[in-house]
Amino acid sequence: MTKEKENQKKKGPKYSAEDIYVLEGLEPVRKRPGMYIGSTGVDGLHHLIWEVFDNSRDEAMGGYADEVEVALLPNNVVRVVDNGRGIPVEIHKKTKVSALETVMTTLHAGGKFGGDSYKVSGGLHGVGVSVVNALSTSLRAEIHRDGGKYIQEYKIGKPQGKTKKIGPSKRNGTIISFIPDDSIFSELEFNFQTIVDHLRQQAYLVKGLRIRIIDARNYEGKIDDSKAFYLNELNLQTPSYSFYFEGGLLSLVRYLNFNEDALHDNIFYVDKTHDGVEVEASFQYIIDITGKEMSFANNINTKEGGMHLTGFRTALTRVLNDYAKKNNFFKKDSGDSLSGEDVREGLTVVLSVKLRDPQFEGQTKAKLGSTEARPATDAVISSALSYFLEENPQDAKKIIERCILSQKARKAAKAARETVLRKGVLEGLTLPGKLADCSSKNAEESELYIVEGDSAGGSAKQGRDRRFQAILPLRGKILNIERARLDKMLASKEIRALIIALGTAIAEEFEIKKARYHRIIIMTDADVDGAHIRTLLLTLFFRHFPELIEQGYLYIAQPPLYRIQKGRSVEYAYSEDGKEKLINKFIKQKTSSKTENKTLDKKEENLDEKGEVKITGINIQRYKGLGEMNPDQLWDTTMNPKNRSLGRVAVQDAAEADKMFDILMGTDVSSRKRFIQSRAKSVKNLDI
Repeated sequence: MTKEKENQKKKGPKYSAEDIYVLEGLEPVRKRPGMYIGSTGVDGLHHLIWEVFDNSRDEAMGGYADEVEVALLPNNVVRVVDNGRGIPVEIHKKTKVSALETVMTTLHAGGKFGGDSYKVSGGLHGVGVSVVNALSTSLRAEIHRDGGKYIQEYKIGKPQGKTKKIGPSKRNGTIISFIPDDSIFSELEFNFQTIVDHLRQQAYLVKGLRIRIIDARNYEGKIDDSKAFYLNELNLQTPSYSFYFEGGLLSLVRYLNFNEDALHDNIFYVDKTHDGVEVEASFQYIIDITGKEMSFANNINTKEGGMHLTGFRTALTRVLNDYAKKNNFFKKDSGDSLSGEDVREGLTVVLSVKLRDPQFEGQTKAKLGSTEARPATDAVISSALSYFLEENPQDAKKIIERCILSQKARKAAKAARETVLRKGVLEGLTLPGKLADCSSKNAEESELYIVEGDSAGGSAKQGRDRRFQAILPLRGKILNIERARLDKMLASKEIRALIIALGTAIAEEFEIKKARYHRIIIMTDADVDGAHIRTLLLTLFFRHFPELIEQGYLYIAQPPLYRIQKGRSVEYAYSEDGKEKLINKFIKQKTSSKTENKTLDKKEENLDEKGEVKITGINIQRYKGLGEMNPDQLWDTTMNPKNRSLGRVAVQDAAEADKMFDILMGTDVSSRKRFIQSRAKSVKNLDI
């Protein structure tokens, strides 16, 4: 640990039992866990780790810790360690038990609700480690502070004895080990990659914090964690990651743009405090039309932005306009100016503010409402960006010229967009001619099937329930919008038809409340071309209709791959494994002849070019396209709400999804080639 951090620890405010403030009890947590951790599914399960980790991270944000370790152990044990001050263990004046027990057993008890122990803290719902304790079959707290080692154990939130000192210690810090309650959570399988991605992001947000993640769930030997403060000291030889970034958000922007062509070499970065609000920001433009915008408040991902992001956008637009006018980038007396949309095209930016007592909008803290964040961010960005442009004139020239090009494209796109929408009304084409609409006008029950080609469209139109199911056939592969501006995109007849059918319009005119269908179902063939068309459509929705995905309106249909018939029995298989299981099922069924039983699993021959295969007594038909299915078959297997299998499209990690779309659909061929080569061996049953 550096001398600076040691001095900061010594000079920091007193942290004792008096700093633990009690607001209310713990009883409601087990009754309604979803209110406190979001859900009892896999997201809620992982949220337990985030709650414990957030306490350790907040110690680091205050300058009291510089290392955190998160380990997954056998039997669903999670262990989180930090080298902070350690939770106080002396008797709390109000509760008459140890401060540790107060923190672990009382909702809203901690050092973050008053006093000077934490200037800045995060946490999704602010409920703390007590909720983790309540939702765990067992939890063990081990505290190292003031030269001693203290422990207390709990079961389903209840202490199994008093806090006791079990020996001396030269360490400082907290070790929390817990086992999630399987009677609360639907599953107890942690996703290691989810943990790695989340904690990597946190490492970028706290400069100088080392975060280690260890996956020892499959370790065959005995792990005696009583002999080590950090499990890393045991050298277990298990999968692990370690993250440490001195560059903070600058390092994160460099990571996000790793596979991109940067417009300028120097990355903008600032980290300053204004009126008590710490503002850290970094950005870089890339040679692409899509941008990435991430914002945080006290390390909480504010996905819907808020006051801090508004302050950044205002400063960015104003400073770039001032620089462009000052350096004669606009024609004299033209009155031209760059809009917010112009200056954000192709911009990768990460913004983080830290402030005391932040106010958020909504239960999940997706939007920052603290008004002081806006002027503080505006002031810091304005000053730092003006200096950056003056110090880097070549970069400034590239940025301004890029923004002016975006302005021209925006005007062209606006004209094209207005033409599309105007034509839809003036020509009487409020709906495209190829759309077979449903009779219901209730968007909540209405479905739109986007199908591949006229043949599949014909089967779908005949097989559907006309009351609530609409069919829109698309001809061929739509334009890859990842590589196209909006004006070029709107020149595509297929995309225009889809936009008009959706009813939401696009870009600035987009209004989700005007969506004509609350289930938009992509239904393509189960082959390579179908997968490609599905990917193109997903790219379109991800880039231009993200709200439809967020609201859960977008789905992918799963048509069967095989029709398997034995006598009058007909069943459908949706995968190769499913096909084998059905064949074995039919083979094992009693037949009238032992001879037939013998030949069932031996004789196999091609029947015709339609993909039918015959095993004596069993007919197997491989569907290469939806058009091969009769309307009644398509209805029974893929469109009937009682039988069909639909996958709802969701984006768990927008940044990772954005990166993946860039690789798969963008202009960088080399990164796509590396992606394909690294995964080629894992591909099974490739249909070429």
